[in-house]
Amino acid sequence: MIKRILLSFVAAAALMAQPVQAQEGYPINGVQDTRPQRYAFTNATVVQDYQTTLEGATLLIEGGKVVAVGKNISLPAGTVVQDLKGRWIYPGFVELYAEYGVPKLERSRRNRYDPPQSETATPGAYSWNQAIRSEYDAISQFVPAAEEAKAWREQGFSVVLTHRQDGIARGTGALVSLADDKTQNVVLIPQASSHLSFSKGSSGQEYPGSLMGAIALLRQTYLDASWYQSQKVKPFTDRSLGAFWEQQRLPQIFDAGNMLSILRADKIGDEFGKQYIIRGTGEEYQRLEAIKATGASLIIPVNFPEAYDVSDPLDEMNVSLSDMKHWEMAPYNPMLLQQKGIEFAFTSDGLKDKKVFWKNLRKAVAHGLDKQAALKALTHTPARLLGAQDRVGALRPGMLANFLITSGDVLEDESTIYENWISGKRYQLQAMPAQELAGRYTLALGQNQYTIDITGPAGKEKFRLVDSDTTGRDLKAAVSENLISFTFNPNPKDTVNARLLRLSGWWDGRNWKGLGRNEQGQEMPFSMTYTGPAKEKKKEEKKPKEALPTPSNVPTPFLAYGHTQPLQQQRYLIKNVTVWTNEQEGILQNADVLVEGGKIRQVGKNLSAAGAQLIDGSGKHLTSGIIDEHSHIAIQGGVNEGTQSVTAEVRIGDVVNSEDINIYRQLAGGVTAAQLLHGSANPIGGQSALIKLRWGKAPEELKIAGADGYIKFALGENVKQANWGPHYTERFPQSRMGVEQVMVDAFTRARAYEQAWKDYNGLSKKQKASAVAPRRDLELETLVDILNDKRHITSHSYVQSEINMLMKVADQFDFRINTFTHILEGYKVADKMARHGVGGSTFADWWVYKMEVQEAIPYNAALMHGQGVVTAINSDDAEMARRLNQEAAKTVKYGGMSEEEAWKMVTLNPAKLLHLDNRMGSVKAGKDADLVLWNDNPLSIYARPLKTMIDGIVYYDLELDEKMRQEVARERARLILKMQEAGKRGESTKPVAVKTQYIWHCEDRNGYNHQEAELHEGH
Repeated sequence: MIKRILLSFVAAAALMAQPVQAQEGYPINGVQDTRPQRYAFTNATVVQDYQTTLEGATLLIEGGKVVAVGKNISLPAGTVVQDLKGRWIYPGFVELYAEYGVPKLERSRRNRYDPPQSETATPGAYSWNQAIRSEYDAISQFVPAAEEAKAWREQGFSVVLTHRQDGIARGTGALVSLADDKTQNVVLIPQASSHLSFSKGSSGQEYPGSLMGAIALLRQTYLDASWYQSQKVKPFTDRSLGAFWEQQRLPQIFDAGNMLSILRADKIGDEFGKQYIIRGTGEEYQRLEAIKATGASLIIPVNFPEAYDVSDPLDEMNVSLSDMKHWEMAPYNPMLLQQKGIEFAFTSDGLKDKKVFWKNLRKAVAHGLDKQAALKALTHTPARLLGAQDRVGALRPGMLANFLITSGDVLEDESTIYENWISGKRYQLQAMPAQELAGRYTLALGQNQYTIDITGPAGKEKFRLVDSDTTGRDLKAAVSENLISFTFNPNPKDTVNARLLRLSGWWDGRNWKGLGRNEQGQEMPFSMTYTGPAKEKKKEEKKPKEALPTPSNVPTPFLAYGHTQPLQQQRYLIKNVTVWTNEQEGILQNADVLVEGGKIRQVGKNLSAAGAQLIDGSGKHLTSGIIDEHSHIAIQGGVNEGTQSVTAEVRIGDVVNSEDINIYRQLAGGVTAAQLLHGSANPIGGQSALIKLRWGKAPEELKIAGADGYIKFALGENVKQANWGPHYTERFPQSRMGVEQVMVDAFTRARAYEQAWKDYNGLSKKQKASAVAPRRDLELETLVDILNDKRHITSHSYVQSEINMLMKVADQFDFRINTFTHILEGYKVADKMARHGVGGSTFADWWVYKMEVQEAIPYNAALMHGQGVVTAINSDDAEMARRLNQEAAKTVKYGGMSEEEAWKMVTLNPAKLLHLDNRMGSVKAGKDADLVLWNDNPLSIYARPLKTMIDGIVYYDLELDEKMRQEVARERARLILKMQEAGKRGESTKPVAVKTQYIWHCEDRNGYNHQEAELHEGH
């Protein structure tokens, strides 16, 4: 017995002994250890890779690498052998998104009294912008961190890709092992990846102040790096640009931050010929088709949300349907990605407690994820994405000896990870029993015998003293490798002579032997003899699993009133309706309109069309859809890039938010199209996006194809920062005079830029070979487009002096202002506007809400119209846009406009201002079928849209809306009940936090704060 115990300790000691090899070129301090470090693990179920599993196989490793895997392997002399019968071996897992061993930068601490930081605070020859940190190499500061490494190892990871998660261009990441060793020995690939994001991180620099600004900065950085690299003799030194260019050869990992930004990142990648690996959010199931179309591989988290505590009826009212549905759907995300054929790797990033990783991963498997796909996402895929699949992620000869020893299938709930071997070094996570203990035993103690049942998997055994086939008592026991200890009272009914016995023993083959001791300290030998399998308790029948949701059940957008099936274009014949044509025909009574192929095919009387869906228009009114010339809905991450005086490079089109509920709400008000404008925080703002409110479509599908380009300019108090607080006194301009000079200077620079390119393009091929091409400048390119009438200005304006000034600047540079928006003093200069050819988009009756509008009058729209100015009524407000029909009606009261001309102010006239009147704005054959069916005269306060149609697709239907409201109520009730049941089962819940949607307005400058919240909500 003693000999057997000693042998077991010798084997264990050999496994634990890990001689530190002398690194090449390093001196040996002491006696050199030349042991071969050769180990064989036999009789195991070896998962060689995600698709190859070998039963009863052997894994042979030596010198930290795999030598052989398979059956009937010849073991060299001196090999330490461990029998793993009943155990499993897996390749060590690979983490692609970590910040392990790398110091974090502290976010710049700024308060409301600090002046704005306009320039970088990073000393040295680096980028002008502090958010561009491409010069950073994680390996330059990486130091192994023992406690962090231990936490990673406990989850089964053997290597991690670490980088500093700070900035828009974050520099390189390093692939490192989680072994406790010198830094030199754990670094596998020093520069393994390049990292990007839309978050400026710790930078305190003002620019970028919005998501669209971050996108513009990244695009410009690509262009600058290419230009910088192209020059043999550099005009200056910029280590950031140099590093950015060099990193293009590495795998590019992009932290998108939110679901729609996956699409935004991919669009940048397409522009510059990059296929990013994108760190997702776990919400990809909401836009599977669009995500798949990117072709990107994803890194997805398993930070599934907890159920909300909805025990209080008042609390449940503050939980949105989308949040509740995300709680239900998040565990299905991996399965749905797998079904779509989207490649992904798992990350534990975003988990507050890494111990939840396995719980959630197994939850994903329980929700339909194939085990093979799960294993692939932990091993092969992350290794392949880094080009390291020949070193990690599988167990093949020559690869690193990174592997796990588990009690069974690691993706099953009861499985335990005993050991994590990294580069041939053993890390014990839990004590591994010598063998499976489960079975029935006869305990012989003195003259008495007892029956003991041991059940459960290795490491989680349960001991029970059996009185009969139906009765018994649980025992308190502990198992540590080949040792066992437990206590029990053999006769609990005898309270007088009751004895509490403590037994400790060790393996003896399949049986146990040891010593017992009672309360008096008397010793007695005992033995436990295996007699056969244990008789386990009859398990309760599990309730059948709830039916698995499928992609067809996921609403798009993932909100209330989203559609589970794509809306289809149909053929409609609207009969006997009052048609407001906005054409020479005027208002037609009892007319018919045929819609086919997304277009208006015919307008007339007594029309017929076989197979068309008939809509009875009796007593109803049909109009073209309302067009909002000035809107800020459906924008994500900030409406203003007001950090610099001129930001013509930023584009609202980059940040269109297709998931904004205001799209649906405005459809309910008859709005079919809108110009999404940059705000009014700087003289020259960003480029507009012209969209149709195609509820359910992805961002790019909302945009109006072929529409002209527009840009927002601004005048007045906002741009000179008069209302920004006492510390915004550094950015030029600080006066209305300065506003003019900013614009003159910008267009002067644009002319010079245009000329520089003309000069370069005029060179011969031979001359170009020795010349340097001008640097591409996205800001100046946009201004050149304005000079050449390729982009049109919509200018925020109020008072006549500034309106005159901007027209004078336009005349100076020989272009025309397209639209003055707001323009509440337009009535004073309407004659000049007409001569200049500029339109006006105004409010119906806003006045005296700030000093600039003291002289506004409600007759403004009518007076401008009377001077021949194309005049529109806009909203500039998410709520007002739902009632633009009533805003138009006010011009009938204030100015005596005819009903037809009043209606044109929200339909045909904005279409003219947006150069879309050849496609929309009136009911005419050949135009887009953007139509609204009203229950009453559209200018009436009692009018409601019954149907709102875009391109021949009904996106809003009043009857369907009422049914959807009932469905929303039922769905909320179902999910609330499901959350309550989860709480009763003991699942963790979280308190309800009130969330409100931020509605953007012209003057909002806190875009980046909201953007950061949006970006990291999923993290």
